[in-house]
Amino acid sequence: MNLADINTLKSLLSKEGFSFKKSLGQNFLIDPTVCPAMAENSADKNTGVLEIGPGVGVLTRELSKVAKKVVAIELDERLKKILPKTLGDLDNVEVIFGDAMKLDLEEIIKEHFADCESVSVCANLPYYITSPIIMMLLEKCLPITSITVMVQKEAAERLCAEVGSRNAGAVTVAVTYYAEKEILFEVDRSSFMPPPNVDSAVIKLNIRENPPITVANEEKFFKFVKSAFAQRRKTLLNTVSSTLNIPKDKLRTVLSELSIKETVRGEELTMEQLAQISERI
Repeated sequence: MNLADINTLKSLLSKEGFSFKKSLGQNFLIDPTVCPAMAENSADKNTGVLEIGPGVGVLTRELSKVAKKVVAIELDERLKKILPKTLGDLDNVEVIFGDAMKLDLEEIIKEHFADCESVSVCANLPYYITSPIIMMLLEKCLPITSITVMVQKEAAERLCAEVGSRNAGAVTVAVTYYAEKEILFEVDRSSFMPPPNVDSAVIKLNIRENPPITVANEEKFFKFVKSAFAQRRKTLLNTVSSTLNIPKDKLRTVLSELSIKETVRGEELTMEQLAQISERI
């Protein structure tokens, strides 16, 4: 079954009475070149792949060709009627219905990928849940080697920006802390059915063995980072003092000790500078 063929896909969905749910951000891939490229960047014959949001299984089928095993987590139970038809002939694919944000992913990996040398995550994520899913995967410190995901192009540029550049945000810092990141390729909006209003991009996050900086308390560090980017137009001095209730004089002293200008904004700071300020306050 060629799921990348729009007529085949329309016929299948129509036969099962399936309609797209805007609330779930459902836009199914129909470009025959995208999923093979994602799969090749995600796995090899010794890898187990955890896929989040398989939809009708277009990417899943490609992953099954290169990976040792694929476990796909799908939220929409209406697809219970469709996925057996699109994936039923694959003996190395298993579908779990549930919310990836609530399931015990560590237990799923332990149970289903015990015979795999490594485990990666691959997903075509709904735009509305891109950052929460990525941060959940990173913060749980799961036994995975990489995350390959398709996201909104603008989100890809923000996630993969250099810390200290204009495009960087709090999520950029978090992603950089946990992973080495890169944009693999861009995907035009016409590659989906129905087409979204924006273009997309595929990014890959290779999980670091150790963070690029050392902090005594990760929770406090990320609390400071979130504060530093809370009001982007304001200086670090103003936004951190107001959101974390830290006296400006104390912040001025810290910035002075680190030879950082008092008018600096959060987006101008490097990972090392963010860590140094966080540790001192």
